[in-house]
Amino acid sequence: MSGVTRLAAVIGDPVRHSMSPTIHNAAFAELGLDWTYLALPVPSGRGGDAVEAMRLFGIDGLSVTMPHKDTVAQAVDARTSAVERLGACNCVFRDGDRLVGDNTDGDGWVRAFELDSGLGLADARVAVIGAGGAARAIVEAVGRAGASEIVVVNRTTASAERAAALAEVARIGTVDDLADVDVVVNATSIGMAGGPDAEGIPLSGSWIGQHHVVADIVYQPRSTPLLQEAARRGARTVGGLGMLVHQAATAFERWTNHTAPIDTMTAAVLGAIPPDD
Repeated sequence: MSGVTRLAAVIGDPVRHSMSPTIHNAAFAELGLDWTYLALPVPSGRGGDAVEAMRLFGIDGLSVTMPHKDTVAQAVDARTSAVERLGACNCVFRDGDRLVGDNTDGDGWVRAFELDSGLGLADARVAVIGAGGAARAIVEAVGRAGASEIVVVNRTTASAERAAALAEVARIGTVDDLADVDVVVNATSIGMAGGPDAEGIPLSGSWIGQHHVVADIVYQPRSTPLLQEAARRGARTVGGLGMLVHQAATAFERWTNHTAPIDTMTAAVLGAIPPDD
């Protein structure tokens, strides 16, 4: 570090568990950029103050995680179309003197899915399980990617309606719709190691067929209970590590105007997350 080292950071509550410093510092080192990246705990309700701190301290990039995505979206000077539609921001970058809020979750998932599966989403029939922030970002991005149909499956109708409103081809569905789609993505935390339902799957796996590609946004464990069940039933599977890396890569490119070193970022994550037993 030097007197001219540029700073980026992730804010959240909690945030010390974040993989973002590992990913971004590996990328800065690979490209020889005089940048460093920190995890900064910011209490709930203080996201707007963190944006002001960017101005005060000259911070050049900000990643935003829970519970600040909504408040930061309101505090920035300008918002991308994704943030305008989602009302949630996970990345702040500089455009001259302006601080611009972006949401890279959806595009990160699309990018990772298409690379990891080898399939394009144009004209695909996609089901999204869940209707939280990540699910909404995926619905919005999959709609822009040209899917022919998006089915939102969620326990509460109001949340499902909010998610489905983000894409013209999206509608609310039920578990009965899953057998007829091409791609199913679990956009909930079910199956996450250390979570409240670490051993669970979001829905009964009876709908899974060999024609499906089943994806999960959970990245720890690398193979979730849902992905294990899908593999047993002959479906193709895509894990959550790719989304983690590619949403970070898009933010990296916004901040630095350099192409993100995807292989380096992926290797950093794989080295930091223990393999499944």
